[in-house]
Amino acid sequence: MRHLLSTRDLPRAEAIEVLDVAEEMADTGTREVRKLPALRGKTVVNLFFEDSTRTRISFEAAAKRLSADVINFAAKGSSVSKGESLKDTVQTLGAMGVDGIVIRHGASGAPRVLADSAWVDAAVVNAGDGTHEHPTQALLDAFTMRRRIHGADSRGRDLDGVRVLIVGDVLHSRVARSNAWLLRTLGAHVTFAAPPTLLPVTPRPFGAAVHHDLDAALAEAPDVVMMLRVQQERMHDAFFPNPREYTRHYGLTAGRFAALPDRTIVMHPGPMNRGLEIAGIVADDPRSTVVEQVANGVSVRMAVLYLCLTGGDRTGAPTTSTPTAEEATA
Repeated sequence: MRHLLSTRDLPRAEAIEVLDVAEEMADTGTREVRKLPALRGKTVVNLFFEDSTRTRISFEAAAKRLSADVINFAAKGSSVSKGESLKDTVQTLGAMGVDGIVIRHGASGAPRVLADSAWVDAAVVNAGDGTHEHPTQALLDAFTMRRRIHGADSRGRDLDGVRVLIVGDVLHSRVARSNAWLLRTLGAHVTFAAPPTLLPVTPRPFGAAVHHDLDAALAEAPDVVMMLRVQQERMHDAFFPNPREYTRHYGLTAGRFAALPDRTIVMHPGPMNRGLEIAGIVADDPRSTVVEQVANGVSVRMAVLYLCLTGGDRTGAPTTSTPTAEEATA
């Protein structure tokens, strides 16, 4: 694996490899020394042209746990605000010696442009581009589902036959796109539930089935219900009458949650609008994986950085054994 730009073209075997390596990375979190020397001497730049907290911090934690040097770049307050282009910014960073670039950009396709260019010789990881994709979020969501469903026996497993219902603002959500493509690759059945105004104008967006009635979709007893954030910052028109109306028709209220089977888990990529798309009591329930998703995000991003920056070479891959003296002093 050289770059991670999209889940649409991620082969099933490669996706499962990422999830399995993430399991190994997660196991290191139980050790006294959580740091690995796998990327010692490598430099990773978090190149964020959009505001972010959890994604940037997650990638930073992942890189540092692998002993990489990390440079955090924010567009605000940089030469970008003076009109510097993406090309010039990247070439400047490349001149400093960069091995990996984690990029979040408001323009869909920006990570692929960077990966396909000759501006810099570095691995590129898409941390969210416009309304296009967010592949590491989809991978950590799949990792969380796989662990909840298969438990300790999750290594090497896919999500064949798992029914996933994704609810909310599909139109503006890069998380919905990445999840739909990845989950279907792993064998899951994906359904969207949303008002027509928040869905792409196509019969089966991203290959998923569609429901306009949330209660009818929940009646099909999905294994996973994933609530999407209402992205008010991306909305410039009235996509629904008002927040109260949206909650009444498409919010995961306490009443709707209580009617779900006990096996159904609830997910949310965060940050959450409590009381809008999801009730606070639902978000805090033991069947909710919101906190797990954040923790799993570090493990998955460690796996992605490890595979991209080492070219997928599993020689010296992390294990669950006692840390070596080298690791202990990393």
